[in-house]
Parts: sequence; C-alpha cells; structure tokens
Amino acid sequence: MKGEPTIGDAFGEVVRDALAVATGIGPRPLVGGRLPRPVIEIIERDDGLINGAPAAHYLAGPDEWQPYDHRAVDRVHGETLDIGVGAGRIALRLQDRGVAVTGLDVSAGALAVCRKRGVRSLVHGTVDRHASDGRRYDTFLLLGNNLGLLEGRERAPGFLAALAAMARPGAQVIAHGTNPYGTSDPVHTSYHEANRARGRLGGQLRLRVRYRELSTPWFDYLVCTPDELAGIVHGTAWRLVDVDITDAPYYLATLRLGN
Repeated sequence: MKGEPTIGDAFGEVVRDALAVATGIGPRPLVGGRLPRPVIEIIERDDGLINGAPAAHYLAGPDEWQPYDHRAVDRVHGETLDIGVGAGRIALRLQDRGVAVTGLDVSAGALAVCRKRGVRSLVHGTVDRHASDGRRYDTFLLLGNNLGLLEGRERAPGFLAALAAMARPGAQVIAHGTNPYGTSDPVHTSYHEANRARGRLGGQLRLRVRYRELSTPWFDYLVCTPDELAGIVHGTAWRLVDVDITDAPYYLATLRLGN
C-alpha cells in the first residue's frame, strides 16, 4: 500500500470516464460491475479540505448552462482561444456558430475527449508555450471559473503577457470569476486569513485534482473579487473594462488590450 496517489493526468481520466458514462461507449466505472457509476471529480485543498462534484457538467450542452455562460459566448468575436478547454463544451458551441476557435489545455486526456466530441483545433500546453507558436487571436476565454488560471499576484503578469503576445489589436479577454468572500463558513474564512498572513490574496487556493489512483501536481488557483482583479491587471498590457455581476457572487470580467 502507498500513502499518496500517483501523479498523472487525473483530470483527463475524469472527463474520459464522464464521456464514457454519458455515451455508454468505452471503459467506465460500474456499480457492482453492471450499472454506470456517476464520475466524481475530487478537489483537495492544501489545508486538507476535500470536495467532490459530479463531472457530467464538463459535457453539458447549452440548455444546461448558467446564464453567464451564454452571455460570455455572445461577447465573442474573431478568432478565439478557449483556455482550459476541458471537454470542449464552449468550443463546440462556438464552432456551431461559425467561430474559428482553438481549445488549449495542459491535459492530454481532456484534449482526447475534445477530439472525440468534434473540436477541430486543439493545442496541448500552456499559454506561455503557445505564445511562441505565432498564432494570433481576437478573443481569449477563461470560462468555467478559469479566471483562476491567473494563479495569484506573482504568476498573473506573466500569464497576461503571454496573452498579449498572441493578441491582435483590440483583443479581449472574457473571464468567469467568483467572489470568494461571501461565506461565513470558518473552514473558508480561516483559510482566507491564513493566506493573507502569508502575503497571498485571501482566495488564492492551493489545489490538486484527484481521481481513482491518480492526482495532478499541486497548483495555485485564484478566486478573487473584481477589485482584486483590477489591482492584478494594473500595469499590464490589459485594462479591465467591464464587470458583469448579474449572477453574483459569479461575475464576467472583460479585459481589453491597450489604452
């Protein structure tokens, strides 16, 4: 027996099995060896907190989306990079609308699921690596709460610089975020305070994804307020030009390149 999971593409395995359960095609978890078992993605925080959620939402069609997803898609223009494409739900919708969209993800397994579902243009890697490929985009998407990919104050300028290097004049970033401070749960409020004591933003999470015997490496994931985002963006090539809080505590932030 071992005390730690094996490091690997846990997220890719999650969406692979979620697709198998949804379609009945391919290997999938079974209850008693007979009935499909819902696929649960486990998120572990570095203070020991563990949460689990059904992974089927990564495959959700537009009729199952939240209102902010629809509003985000309606703002897209030009050639688009869907960052953290996951199982491809947003990219597939954009393809249906005739948008030239490329999905980017660090998970090879997730990209394999995207291909099976029909996403035509995919890139395996980080925004930093893709910035050297010579591609240019008009819209960058960070949906599914993927504003978190900014990680924190230290990483965000480099991440945003990579997007600027791939941006056409007037390009935009459309990002989905969540205000983390509306809770009174001491499990979360004490974590926020511990973060601040270390010089981190309160909602800067240290996480890993676990599934079956696998785990991703630990990574930072930023959950921040619009005001905190404005502070992070200040001094970069981007401006925060709009914050849609219709579905608070969730919000859509739009960044624009240049003056």
